[in-house]
Amino acid sequence: MKYISTRSNEKEYSFGEVFLKGLADDGGLYVPKLLKKYSSAELLKLKNLNYNELSTEIISQFSGDFISKEELSSIIKKSYSTFREKEVVKISNIGELKLLELFHGPTLAFKDVAMQFIGNLYEYYLKKNDKKINIVVATSGDTGAAAIDAIKGKANLNIFVLHPNNRISSVQRKIMTTVEESNVFNIAIDGNFDDCQNIVKQMFSDLVFSKSINMSGVNSINWARIIAQAVYYFYSYFKLGKETISFSVPTGNFGDVFAGYLAKKMGLPIDKLIVATNENDILHRAISKGDYVSKEVKETLSPSMDIQLASNFERLIYYVNNSDSEKTAEIMKKVKQNSYQIEKNNLDIIQKDFLSESCNEQETLDIIKKNYEENNIILDPHTAVGVGAAKKLSFNDCVVLSTAHPCKFPDATKNAINKHEKLPNELQHVLDKKENFQVLKNNTEDVKNFVKLLILSK
Repeated sequence: MKYISTRSNEKEYSFGEVFLKGLADDGGLYVPKLLKKYSSAELLKLKNLNYNELSTEIISQFSGDFISKEELSSIIKKSYSTFREKEVVKISNIGELKLLELFHGPTLAFKDVAMQFIGNLYEYYLKKNDKKINIVVATSGDTGAAAIDAIKGKANLNIFVLHPNNRISSVQRKIMTTVEESNVFNIAIDGNFDDCQNIVKQMFSDLVFSKSINMSGVNSINWARIIAQAVYYFYSYFKLGKETISFSVPTGNFGDVFAGYLAKKMGLPIDKLIVATNENDILHRAISKGDYVSKEVKETLSPSMDIQLASNFERLIYYVNNSDSEKTAEIMKKVKQNSYQIEKNNLDIIQKDFLSESCNEQETLDIIKKNYEENNIILDPHTAVGVGAAKKLSFNDCVVLSTAHPCKFPDATKNAINKHEKLPNELQHVLDKKENFQVLKNNTEDVKNFVKLLILSK
C-alpha cells in the first residue's frame, strides 16, 4: 500500500516512511492512496477471530511492504500479552448503553492499545536496520504515559514527552515522571496542550533539526496508531452481532473517532459516530454548525480533551473534499489563521457520518454520580462525557468508548461521589516515587536545544 500527504498527492510513501516520520514534510498527514474495503462476505470471515488475530488481519492491510504477516502476528501477540484482559478490550453494560473498556493496558488508558504495538514495531525496525531514533511527543495526559511504557528501556530509542505544566492530573503525570529508565525524558511546558503540540509540529517542520536527530513521533497523527485503534471498532461489531452499530467517542484530537471513520470507510456498517467533547467544544461546534474557530482552552476535569485544534480533523477535511490535497492545504492555512468555517455542502457530508455533543463540568459530575448510583459503575470523566453525549442525542443503543480507568482522575470522582478508585497494585508505587521532569518555557528553540543537549550527553 502506498501513502500520500493530505496536502500534496504527488509524492508516494511506503508504510515504513509513514510510520517512522509521523508527519509529512509539507506539514500534512499521511493517508492511504487507495483504501481496502471489505465486502459483507469478507467481513463474515473475520467474525470469529480473537482480538490478536483480528488485529493482524486489519493492520496487515496497511503494513505489507514493511513487515511480513507472520512477524506482525508475533509483534501483536507480544504487545497485548501485558494487558489485564485476555481479549485486550472488554464490552460491558451500562444501563441501555454498552461500554467498550479500553483501559486494561499497562497505563490504564486506550492509548496503550496502539502504543504497545508501536513500541514493539519500533524495536523490530531498529533491530533489523541497526538505527537509532529519538521520539518526541506531546501529551494531554495519557499519550505520554502509554508511549513511555511502550518505549522505556528499549535499545536505540529515546523518548521526549512534552506535557502542559500543572494541566494534567497528578496521577497522569506521576505515571510518566516516576519512570527511571535512562531513555525517558519528561518536559513540562508552561502552556496548554495545544502549545505542546505546536512545538512538536514546529520541530518536525524544521527538516534540518528533525533529520539531524532522526526524529519520529507517536502522537495520534501517526497512521500506525489510527489503524491499531480501528481494530476495536471491528471487534465490537463482531461481538455484539448487530446489523449496524453506532459509537460515542470522547475525543479532543479527533484521532480515536477518526479510527472509527476509517473502519466505516473500510466497509464496517457503522451508522453514526458521536463526537463527544467537554467545554473545549471546537469539534462539537464544527460538526453541528461548521464553526471551526478555536477559543481559549479551558481547564476541565477531563484534561485529555482540553484541546482546541484537533490535528486529525485534517484527514476528515481531506476526505470530505474528495481527496483534493490542494484544497486541503488551502483550508489548513485558514485553520492556522483561525478563520475556517466549514462549507454547507461539506457539513452535510460530515453529518451523514458524525453527530456531536458537549458536556460542561457540572454535567460531567452529574453523569458520574448518576451512573454510580444506578449502575454501581465509576466512570472516568472522559467516559462520562461520552455517556452524556449519547444520552443528550437520545442514542441509547450505542457503544460508548471508555477511554481511561477512573483511578487516574481522583479529583473528578471525589467531587462527584466523594470517593475514587484505587490504582491497580502494579501502579501503586508511582504515588510515592520521586518525580523527574524539566519545566521549560513555551518556546520551540528552548525545547530543541534541551533535546539536543540530552542526546549529545548520552
